[in-house]
Amino acid sequence: MADQQEPGSDRAATGPLNGLRVIEMGGIGPGPFAAMMLADMGAEVVRIDRPGPVTDERTVVADVLHRGRRSVVLDLRREEAVTALLELVDRAHVLIEGFRPGVMERLGAGPEECLRRNPALVYGRMTGWGQEGPWASMAGHDINYIALAGALHPLGREGEPPAVPLNLLGDFGGGSLYLVSGVLAALWEAGRSGRGQVVDAAVVDGAASLTTMLHGMLAVGAWTDERGVNLLDTGRPWYDVYRTADGGWMSVGPLEIKFYAEFVARLGLPEHLARRPGPEAWPQLRSAIAAAFAGRTRKEWEEAFAGSDACVAPVLSLKEATEHPHLAARQTFVEVAGVRQPAPAPRFDRTPASIQLPPVRRGQHTREVFDRWGVDGVEELLASGAATQI
Repeated sequence: MADQQEPGSDRAATGPLNGLRVIEMGGIGPGPFAAMMLADMGAEVVRIDRPGPVTDERTVVADVLHRGRRSVVLDLRREEAVTALLELVDRAHVLIEGFRPGVMERLGAGPEECLRRNPALVYGRMTGWGQEGPWASMAGHDINYIALAGALHPLGREGEPPAVPLNLLGDFGGGSLYLVSGVLAALWEAGRSGRGQVVDAAVVDGAASLTTMLHGMLAVGAWTDERGVNLLDTGRPWYDVYRTADGGWMSVGPLEIKFYAEFVARLGLPEHLARRPGPEAWPQLRSAIAAAFAGRTRKEWEEAFAGSDACVAPVLSLKEATEHPHLAARQTFVEVAGVRQPAPAPRFDRTPASIQLPPVRRGQHTREVFDRWGVDGVEELLASGAATQI
């Protein structure tokens, strides 16, 4: 595991988005993850936080989802704070927000007002259900969005309940990544037209989009609308996880015939099972694979499959992943302010991404941001309580 360069140094902001100014309206979940990605890629991201109690320093540095940006505290219940926000908007390229539909409009900082002042602004909106539709105003969380999108139903084993994939598939996969790609696409278009636009990124839409391949397979009978009986959902013995002698797990995925042949040779299966039998023999094959893996420890199986094309890898815990030799060689994880965390992704050979700042306290940069962005009146805002500097 490598040490991250000193966050906040001039060398830190070298990513391909260096020079891009982004306003992030403070929220939870997919909005902050999207803002983190933009900051990792070099954007100058300013997070607008609400007033609140000072957070313990140890809690702050561990909140790595908030790395890479500066924090301004504005009390947007105050008219002068909203005016100050709009002056920052005048100088921004992107604004992202994750409130329920209508909240930003009620504050006086909705897309109509912001685009009137800054016609080239890209206004990114991150919600669960989207900006319109019968469910748009309802509360929800990741599990609800992927459930409605059809993305939760296929996950898990035959005869068992759906397996909940944390919030990786919905919030971050179907939400943050689609917001980031939408914002970057809108920026590309704005560079030619001079006109910004609203990006409506809904987790339910993104999660549905992620199932595109399955819908195609379903249409031609290559996938059934049942859980745990298909090619990629543990329905095949050669695409599953198996327990080892020491209680560890190995992932198995040799879909192609040549990789399957390598897999059974290294596993030591009998010849009649090495030819990938038909469905009637799959229970026997699954039992044989399970019995083989149960005969050695995970470490022994890692060594047995090392360097092969058998498509076998150990199932690592979060902590174990940070210590694996391959990921260490790639510097996939870094340490910032004493906290291990994933490094920025993807990678750029000429304008490398980096973590610009560790997570910061709310209101830590209020004066600095107003000065950097050339907005006057910060002392009056601080004196009135409309803004906070810690």
